[in-house]
Amino acid sequence: MRDGFHADYEIWSKGAAGPVTAIDLAVDAMLKERLRTARPDFAWLSEETADNADRLSKRRVFVVDPIDGTRAFIKKKPDFVTAIAIVEDGRPVVGVIYNPITQELYEAIDGGGATLNGAAIAVSTASEVEGSRMIGPEDVFGNPRWPTPWPPMDIIHKNAVAYRLALVASGAHDATVALGWKSEWDIAAATVIVREAGGRISDPWDGEITFNNPDPRAPGVIASGPRLHPSLIERVKIAPHPSRFPERPA
Repeated sequence: MRDGFHADYEIWSKGAAGPVTAIDLAVDAMLKERLRTARPDFAWLSEETADNADRLSKRRVFVVDPIDGTRAFIKKKPDFVTAIAIVEDGRPVVGVIYNPITQELYEAIDGGGATLNGAAIAVSTASEVEGSRMIGPEDVFGNPRWPTPWPPMDIIHKNAVAYRLALVASGAHDATVALGWKSEWDIAAATVIVREAGGRISDPWDGEITFNNPDPRAPGVIASGPRLHPSLIERVKIAPHPSRFPERPA
């Protein structure tokens, strides 16, 4: 990925699902070979591998996004990551997120805490939406259809959902709001990292996100520290479920 970041490579379109590069496919193939050789009894779910319903009968599943943030990768912006999770009985129990350009390595295991480059991390203690360090598209928060306008916030945006969630887990930012369908491979690794960093992660109606579903998507994701999370849910719970709208990229 580091070599490809500074070189030319082949790019294809997956239609509504966006672009894919030769680097995405190479990383996917490498991870699949290494991980499944080590754990042949684990199933496999990845953005760049054709889905196989056999995974639904497996207790443990690797859930992988070889490059979350392919658009950023193509634009030579270092806002992309590799995300790897082990999901057990529908619940993520191991998560790893790695940015190969900034060399940020986020790791967590169920009950073992979360780390960034080996040092323990924790979510922020922010409790107020106003003035919070938010990650998400500015136009979402500025949409006039919100019944209560969002207060002033320090907003940045990152294309990769997994990276946004990891930055919340580390306390570098207070929260992220990602509405609409999100793929399980964008969320699974970050779910255990946020959870082990002391944070709250849910769908926009404060429901638990489960994994290894027949349709591997969640209807949005909200993550923050526990003091801020209820206020975010109170604001976003009026958002319509994405199943009410025509299909869009996951």
